[in-house]
Amino acid sequence: MLARDWYYNDRRHVGLDFSAEAQVATYDRRQGDHPDRAQKTLKSLGAKPGWTVADIGCGTGLMACEAAAMDMSVHAIDISPAMLSMAEQRARDLGVSLITQSAGFLSFTFEPNSFDLVISEYALHHLPDFWKAVALARVFNALKPGGMLFLRDVVFACKPDGIERTVEQWSDFLLKNHGYSRDEFAMHVRDEHSTFGWVIEGLLKEGGFVVEAADYTAPVYGAYRARKPASNGEGK
Repeated sequence: MLARDWYYNDRRHVGLDFSAEAQVATYDRRQGDHPDRAQKTLKSLGAKPGWTVADIGCGTGLMACEAAAMDMSVHAIDISPAMLSMAEQRARDLGVSLITQSAGFLSFTFEPNSFDLVISEYALHHLPDFWKAVALARVFNALKPGGMLFLRDVVFACKPDGIERTVEQWSDFLLKNHGYSRDEFAMHVRDEHSTFGWVIEGLLKEGGFVVEAADYTAPVYGAYRARKPASNGEGK
């Protein structure tokens, strides 16, 4: 068998280095994230006590800890040891338990058909589109029949010939609302792998998912609820 020297290393850092403690310390504030938002998201997905959940690219563990507080079994997965350390500290502070794994979309270990819900927010864009497809295939295999993927990311909903106006609108939004610098913003657009909404929807469908909802909020964010068909071909 050929060595897998061609396989993408999903532990590499593209864009901002979230292994750096300074980046981790300000992450939640700059993202504008809050436990209430995580709770609202989980409730909107119909998440239930007893579910087995994976949060891939869990960051500081805000969503993962809220799921654990709702009596779910939660796997918190991130390539950054610094992020996982903060997630573990958050869990201790809240008195909840997480199963942590230092890995990414292409390297996390799982039992097939084992998760009721997989969540990923602002992580998939670190992979080129070819490897996004591979990542989504792995998520599909990890979900139980009828299980759900909730994906939120930086997504361009414009046409390819409309990127200049859209990118500048997003720049204004980030600088005014999230405290990122112009250099950090430019690095994301130039060096990371955010893609078009129609690409993401296509990758989900090609991966076997049924896309139940796709929400694009101005200027450059997309949220998707996608389901792995149940064995009878229907939803859960």
